[in-house]
Amino acid sequence: MAALIAENFRFLSLFFKSKDVMIFNGLVALGTVGSEELFSVVAFHCPCSPARNYIYGLAAIGVPALALFLIGVILNNHTWNVVAECHKRGTKNFSTAATFLLFGSIMGRAAVASVTWSVISLLRGEAYICALSEFVKPSTLDKFPSEFGAEVLARFPCKDVPANLTKFRDEVTRRLRYESQLFGWLLIGIVAVLVFLTKCLKHCCSPLSYRQEAYWAQYRSSEDKLFRRTAEVHSRILAAKNVKQFFGFVALDKEEKELVQEFPVEGVQPSPQWNAITGVYIYRENKGFPLYSRLHKWAKGVEGNGPTPESHEMLFLAS
Repeated sequence: MAALIAENFRFLSLFFKSKDVMIFNGLVALGTVGSEELFSVVAFHCPCSPARNYIYGLAAIGVPALALFLIGVILNNHTWNVVAECHKRGTKNFSTAATFLLFGSIMGRAAVASVTWSVISLLRGEAYICALSEFVKPSTLDKFPSEFGAEVLARFPCKDVPANLTKFRDEVTRRLRYESQLFGWLLIGIVAVLVFLTKCLKHCCSPLSYRQEAYWAQYRSSEDKLFRRTAEVHSRILAAKNVKQFFGFVALDKEEKELVQEFPVEGVQPSPQWNAITGVYIYRENKGFPLYSRLHKWAKGVEGNGPTPESHEMLFLAS
């Protein structure tokens, strides 16, 4: 068992498996930056009140990040593949390594937008200043009037302070902005290191050559496009056939008439076939030949989901 897990971990592949993923992550990050800028200009207004600043400031950073993370999980195909896999086959075919890699891939992809939001919020500093201004100790401010306390400090982000406290407000704002941006840069550095280590580990431990991995990515893309396009045509022709049976005729445009004539549809695929091509797919080889997808595996007539003497499971997740 230990040897199997060790072998599984050797074939690590998480995020950034192709240029398409990098482009997608970049677009998500840019969209998040734009959304954060819009939120800061339109929606963010510090209450400048003790006990409210902290909650509001942290909520402005954390709640949108959480929402973006959940949206990322929902929009990830792996999420619903996991749901389908657990519903149809359970988790008996998942090793510890496969489970770790799969959920790591889902969480990592979903974290792109949420981390970007948090970084931009910290670099701007408004939410951090709002949240922590009331917690600045007056004793750390040189010659700060003793009659003023947390209530006045909480009003610093709104610049609604007596004239004699303007210089203290500027100092507190500068200090908190420095801390906020420092945390933002540290978060960027940590993420960059993690991405770098992931890329290095992926290239060092991949069981596939560079050309085979590129071919696999092209195959998955082509299969997905052709499957969606064919499913659309198939469903349209089947719908036309059923509508004609009900009404006695069907109103088709020229393109649809050509499709009906060119691609006769006799029926629908049974549920076992749909179940066979749906779910989590992990790279496998059968008698030395690669199986690039569940559809490929079904077309080759390979049975089972786990490793066998003829089918070696390599735990190399498809992106």
